[in-house]
Amino acid sequence: MYNNESFKNTSKEFLEILRNIKTVDKNDKSIREILNNTTYTIQQTIGAALDGLPAGYSNTARKLNGDLFEHFIRLIIRETGVNCTSGTVQVPVIINENVEFYMNYQHDFIVKNDNVIKLIGSIKTSSKDRIDKIFIDKFLYNKLTETVIPHVAIFLNDVQRKNIKQENKYGVNSTFLPGHFKGYTIKLNPLDGVYYCDIRPNMQTENILKDYIKTFDNLLIEDIWKFT
Repeated sequence: MYNNESFKNTSKEFLEILRNIKTVDKNDKSIREILNNTTYTIQQTIGAALDGLPAGYSNTARKLNGDLFEHFIRLIIRETGVNCTSGTVQVPVIINENVEFYMNYQHDFIVKNDNVIKLIGSIKTSSKDRIDKIFIDKFLYNKLTETVIPHVAIFLNDVQRKNIKQENKYGVNSTFLPGHFKGYTIKLNPLDGVYYCDIRPNMQTENILKDYIKTFDNLLIEDIWKFT
């Protein structure tokens, strides 16, 4: 997370990088750091402000934090020139070559090209209690539509505060479920991209995890253009 002085400088570069994302040097680590760290800093600042709400509003704060993160990521993607929206997708259920009825699926972001869906994604502050649904959503959507639309997931981080039983002392616990992720990837269907602003160390070293989980900059610089 950037301090105030660093953020003043990098926030301007952040917008310039997004607007010229197709021509940036893919091997420049500093560019990738700016994309990840600026995104992380802005969202964590929002979360810190919401933590200041009275205790009775903690559930409201969590909901607001999640909604604002979704909106923020869509704004970032739009800044690169990709038309990204949220909304409901109608899935036709076809029986004997006739559309019998429609099922509605709500998605955090949808990328279309000439009104054809090219990419569907979930945007969450963490994967805790949500990772199962993301895998199942891809399975059900593609099964029902008989398509292979790519599904991706974007997360801020996967940690939560841990009280160390000392006054004003806190640590962090991981909320990521590696067994669930590996099981669904192998036995159900792999997601087409999983991206973290703040990636956990084991995601970069463990088998399967390191093959499917990347930092957020990879989506913006490379992968989204492959999908679209």
